[in-house]
Amino acid sequence: MIRYAKPTTVDEALALLGEGAWRILAGGTDFYPAQGSKPFRDNVLDINGLTALRGIAETGSHWIIGARTTWTDVIRLPLPPAFDALKQAAREVGSAQIQNVASVAGNLCNASPAADGVPGLLVLDAEVELRSAAATRHLSLPEFILGNRRTALQPGEMVTAIRVPKPTGTSAFVKLGARRYLVISIAMVAARLVVENGTVADAAVAVGSCSAVAKRLGGVEAALRGLPLDAGLVVAVRSAPMAELSPIADVRGSAEYRLDAVREIVARAVLEAAGKPTGDKVAA
Repeated sequence: MIRYAKPTTVDEALALLGEGAWRILAGGTDFYPAQGSKPFRDNVLDINGLTALRGIAETGSHWIIGARTTWTDVIRLPLPPAFDALKQAAREVGSAQIQNVASVAGNLCNASPAADGVPGLLVLDAEVELRSAAATRHLSLPEFILGNRRTALQPGEMVTAIRVPKPTGTSAFVKLGARRYLVISIAMVAARLVVENGTVADAAVAVGSCSAVAKRLGGVEAALRGLPLDAGLVVAVRSAPMAELSPIADVRGSAEYRLDAVREIVARAVLEAAGKPTGDKVAA
């Protein structure tokens, strides 16, 4: 017999997870399409009653994004400029109706290479909080998302929060798709720059949809550090190595096209983060 449970406290949810195998239902925007017409064969743990896991809180050292926080919450809540890339990505997660119910943690747990929220969280050095009835642990995003649809979640665990160290700088997000709205990305980029005295003191750049998991571009970041805010930023992006990327060819674009296009949208994201907007948040 299939079990369904809708706990109202985190402790109750963790106790149930410790009893056996469950599929966790959060917003359901990926849960139900993945199920299709197949009959349910797994116990379903509905966490939509866990009000304690919704919202964004500030501590002395971190911003804490609760696992049930929706993309609409991210858009509406006041956050520092370093979160602008994540806010821009939030507006690209499906439609407004999907943004109202889809959760930030669900986007991570789904572990799609095209998950819109991942690059913006990567440039914020976010980590995932995992809890079970017995313990709590924290993993960086690269440690948590292991591959296409694969995460480091262990039996009995659930994601309870995303933790972001107090970030500095400004950020931007650019997405390339076959049309302007309601589209799975061909490539997408988040960039965060810390500028001091007109010079790039630090840079973080992440690309999604161009490898099995979204990747930070260490070569691009290194090339940008120390540069003034002028045309040299674009020159650096266009010549920097991007060895981390290994795109596939699919119905949305060839691997060669992705590699060519991603340099352009990295340049756009970097210019936007530097306060020199190109006018295109979404490249259609």
